Amino acid sequence: MRRLPPLPAARPATFLPAHAEMGVDTLDGWLTTPDGVQLYTKTWKPAEVKARLVFLHGFSDHCNFYPALFTTLAENGIKVYSLDQRGWGRSVRLPKQKGQTGSNEQVMTDITTFIQSLPSDETAPLFLMGHSMGGGETLVYASTGPKHVVSRIRGFLLESPLIGLGKDATPFKITVALGRLAARIAPTMTMVQKLDASKLCRDPAVCKAWVDDDLCHDTASLAGLAGLLDRTGNLNEGRIVLAEGIGEGGKTRVWIGHGSADQICDFDASRRWFDRIQVEDKEFQAYDGWYHKLHSEPNGDGERFAGDVVKWILNRSGPLETVRPKPKL
Repeated sequence: MRRLPPLPAARPATFLPAHAEMGVDTLDGWLTTPDGVQLYTKTWKPAEVKARLVFLHGFSDHCNFYPALFTTLAENGIKVYSLDQRGWGRSVRLPKQKGQTGSNEQVMTDITTFIQSLPSDETAPLFLMGHSMGGGETLVYASTGPKHVVSRIRGFLLESPLIGLGKDATPFKITVALGRLAARIAPTMTMVQKLDASKLCRDPAVCKAWVDDDLCHDTASLAGLAGLLDRTGNLNEGRIVLAEGIGEGGKTRVWIGHGSADQICDFDASRRWFDRIQVEDKEFQAYDGWYHKLHSEPNGDGERFAGDVVKWILNRSGPLETVRPKPKL
């Protein structure tokens, strides 16, 4: 895939007054993209910043559906920058914007715009993380994003990344494939693709909250679905494999967390992709029997997942010359 060209400097996000959420300061704001679209942003700010994390949510999701994870990260010194991606969550300000995610190139451009909008005076190490659809986007961005941006990123983290669709997602595969063909004719046409909420998490309360959340609308444009399918195919078939040396300090650092019972995104596809990459600092964390939303799994498992993320980031947040972890397979 071709590497995307650099963007002109993005306008800084406009922030609203901060407020406390579960003991952590949060900041709601709006980011105006180069084409004039306003994207909702939310920042979880710790008292002392040891690291920074840009987070990309999944399909039919939004950044306010991850509060426990982001709060835990912030409580441990990790400042979280999140946004509702184009066509999702609170970034849908008009009915016609619902599901208008844009092409893959547009998605990648929005990620660049968001990263470039971060305060220029911050020096803490920067990490990029994505869940599900956002995980696939993170990997594609690491491979094709502007070098001058990617080279600033200390490490890449993937939660249940969309590298391959789950075995029970056949209707989704067929629908998306048909949508991909139609996207050439009507890219802005939208279609509803409902996910089976019972497969998202082992906690029924979380599944119900997702179903009841109007911001999780299961709607995407045909162009957006085509881009999703292209990203997934390129990753699953080995056309996108991260190389050593792309991140900050001339190193590539990758962490993948995936539940073995995930029925939305294929666990085995993630493992195969991980085994392909020739990177020294890589770690694959398998969660036996866990479902798709690792951060929301019950009985303390969500907290364990958050702790694993915190540990991996902080272990790589010191001065570059001391960041020499051994790979863990």
